[in-house]
Amino acid sequence: MRPEHILGHMTGSDCTKDIHKNIRSSTSAPAQVSSAAPVFSELHPLMTHPEYNPSKEDRMEDQAKPVESSSLRRAWARFLKGVSYFSGDMEVFGKWMAKRFFLLQLLDWVLRGAAQVMFVNNPLSGLIIFAGLILQNYWWALNGFVGTLFATISALILQQSRGAIAAGLYGYNGILVGLLMAVFSNAGDWYWWLLLPNIFMSMMCPIVSSALASINSRWDLPVFTLPFNILVCLHMVATGHYNHHFPQVLIQPRSELPNITWSEIDVAKLFRSIPVGIGQVYGCDNPWTGGTFIISLFISSPITCAHAVLGSAVGMVSGLALSAPFEDIYFGLWGYNCVLACIAIGGMFYALTWQVHLLAITCAFFCAYLGSAIANVMSRFGLPACTWPFCLSALTFLLLTTGTKRIFKLPLAKVTYPEKNLAFYWRLKKQEKAEKALKERKEREEQLKAINEEVILNEKEQLKLELKRMEEEKKESENNTTEVGERINVEETNRQNNFTGDALADYV
Repeated sequence: MRPEHILGHMTGSDCTKDIHKNIRSSTSAPAQVSSAAPVFSELHPLMTHPEYNPSKEDRMEDQAKPVESSSLRRAWARFLKGVSYFSGDMEVFGKWMAKRFFLLQLLDWVLRGAAQVMFVNNPLSGLIIFAGLILQNYWWALNGFVGTLFATISALILQQSRGAIAAGLYGYNGILVGLLMAVFSNAGDWYWWLLLPNIFMSMMCPIVSSALASINSRWDLPVFTLPFNILVCLHMVATGHYNHHFPQVLIQPRSELPNITWSEIDVAKLFRSIPVGIGQVYGCDNPWTGGTFIISLFISSPITCAHAVLGSAVGMVSGLALSAPFEDIYFGLWGYNCVLACIAIGGMFYALTWQVHLLAITCAFFCAYLGSAIANVMSRFGLPACTWPFCLSALTFLLLTTGTKRIFKLPLAKVTYPEKNLAFYWRLKKQEKAEKALKERKEREEQLKAINEEVILNEKEQLKLELKRMEEEKKESENNTTEVGERINVEETNRQNNFTGDALADYV
C-alpha cells in the first residue's frame, strides 16, 4: 500500500476481506494471441500474389497512416503527462517534494490538507482554496491556516503514518475547526485570544481521527469530518453564547412560521446559491469564493467538480421542496452537506457508473432531508448542524450491500481520485474478463479431454470385445475342425474295416 496516494478522509486498516476478493493478479489471455497465426497464414498468399503490385504512391500512403496515428498517440500521451503535473493528486510533484527541505514539505502537506475537505489531494487546489478564503475574510483564512498547520504538526508529533500526513489526511479536520471557530465566534474579527482554543482543538484532531479510524476500519470505512463535528460542538457547548472570553453566536430554533411568498422568489439568487453552497463547505457565503473553489476542484478532478455543482443544486431544490426560508437557501445552508455527500458517493469511494451517479444524487437528496432534521434538533441545544448530515448519510450509503456488479465499492487502500478510481475499476473488470475467458477455455479443454478419454475408453472396450469375439470364433473353429477330423477318422476307420472285410470275404 502507498498511503501517499490515498484520497478521501482518514482511512483505517489497509487490508480487508474485500480487498482480497476484489484485487487479483494480472493474467494474460493466450487464446487471443494464438489467433494471430492463422490470420497471417490466410493473408500471406494474397500478400505474395504475383499480380498484386502496389504503386509507389500507395506504399507511401500506407506508410504515412501508421506514422500519423503513432504521432497522434505520442502527442496525446505527452499532453496527458503534462496535465498530470498539475491535475489529479500531482504524484510527480509529491515525489519531488519528498526530497526537499522540511518546511517546503510542511507547506505542501498544509495545502493538501486544505483541499482534502473536498476529497482533493492537490496542493495547487489547496493554494487556490486559500486564495478564496482570503477573498472571503482575512481573519478566517488565518484561522484556517493555523488549524491546518497545527493539526499536521500534532500528527507528526504522534508519529502517524507519514504517507497519510503527506496526503493531507490529518490536516483537513484542522482547517475546518479553525475556520468554523472563527465563523461562530461572537467576539468579532482579529480577536487574537481565539487562536489559543483554535490551536488546542486543531491538535486534538489527529487523536480523534486515529481513535475513530480504529473503529471504522472494521468495516473499511473512512472517518470523514467526524473529528471536526465532535470538536467544534465540544467547544461551543463548553463556551456558549454567554461567555466572557469566547462568546459564540446565538443559535435558536425557529419559533414562528416563515413568511414564504413564491412570487417574491429571486431566481438569480437561487442560481447564485449553487456556488455559495460549495463555499459553505468552508463556512463562506461569498459567491466569488465559491466560484474559486469550483475552479480548484476542476483542476484536480472534473468529475469531482461536476458532482459538487450537482450536489449544491440538489440541496437548493430540496430546500424549495421543504418550504425552507428563502434566505437560508440563498445563504447556501441547504447545499454544502449535499455537495460533500454527492462527491463522496459519485466516484470517490464507488467506481463511477451511471448507477453510481444516480446513487450519488439519491444520497444528496437524502442528505438534504437529514440536514433539515438534524438542524432542527441541534438548534434546540444552540448548536449548528455542521457536517453531521453528510457524515451520517455518506456512511449509510457506503454500508450499502447490493447484488449488482455495477455498484462497486473501492477498497480504501485503492481510493485516489475519481478518474484514477474509474481506471482501476476498468482494469479490474478487464482482468476478471480475461480470467473468466481463461477459466472457460480450461473448462472446454477439460471437457474435450474428458470426451477424448471417454472415446478412447470406448474404443478400448470395443477392441476388447472384438478380441474376445475373435478368440471365441477361433475356439469354435478349432472345435469344429476337431469334430470334422474325428468324423473323418471314424469314416476312414469304417472304410478300412469294410475294405478289410470285403477282402477277407473275397479270399474265402
